[in-house]
Amino acid sequence: MSTLFRRKSADSPTESAEESVTSVTVEESPEEASSKAYTPGKGKATPKRTDGRRKPEPPPANKREAYKRMKDKQRAERSEAMAGMKAGDERYLMPRDKGPERQLVRDIVDSRRTIGTWFFGSAFVVLLGTGTGNPAFVMYAQLVWFAIAFATLVDTILICRKVNRLVRERFPKPGVSMRTLYFYAFMRAITFRRLRMPQARKKFGEAI
Repeated sequence: MSTLFRRKSADSPTESAEESVTSVTVEESPEEASSKAYTPGKGKATPKRTDGRRKPEPPPANKREAYKRMKDKQRAERSEAMAGMKAGDERYLMPRDKGPERQLVRDIVDSRRTIGTWFFGSAFVVLLGTGTGNPAFVMYAQLVWFAIAFATLVDTILICRKVNRLVRERFPKPGVSMRTLYFYAFMRAITFRRLRMPQARKKFGEAI
């Protein structure tokens, strides 16, 4: 006689699968879950980390202080611009000095001794000599001045020939006309070395 309530066999596949899943799965307590999801100190800057933002400057107390701040700022900007211009920084150069072609011309002129630096000096001596009233001195001074002027012309021609050769070699398609570069070289050649702006970065005889 068969029984109505038959006990399932211990070897039932469904029961064994449920037991295996139960034995493998381990529930985590709420304390453990919260400890894994939360990082202590997260979202806060470490003590060694510095805030890179600049603190805003407090407003001036009166008009005199505001005027003083404006003058100090302008003085600092002029000083920075002058230092950049002396160093040849393109950001601070005047339009007449900008460009790689003009930089090359400056190097060509600065790497040699130019006779043109004596041109204005000799002209000043001649001007003083004419006021002495001594004809012999005036004639001698004029002869010296004409000799220096002729030597300056020859030296300028040599400089322009070198400018033409090097500019065409290094800049096949220059963005500046050659006449402009020739005049730029001439004006720099007749300027005293210490008064040149930007300052010379090449020594005498240094390779370009």
